[in-house]
Amino acid sequence: MRDINDIMPKVPNMRWGALTNAYPTNDKIKEMDKLFPHDGRWHTVFEETDMVFVDGVRIWKKDADRLS
Repeated sequence: MRDINDIMPKVPNMRWGALTNAYPTNDKIKEMDKLFPHDGRWHTVFEETDMVFVDGVRIWKKDADRLS
């Protein structure tokens, strides 16, 4: 399987890029800005109801009330 960075275009002065399955809100962009390094690479972000896949890694969504 090919890497997404081999397929997607290189954008000058791009900090990072994300290919998503849902339109990102301003809050999600701020969160991704903290998450991704500023190396000009593309990342895949696929959201589902109870989890998010970032570059093929599953991250479960949890409420702050449920964490203890």
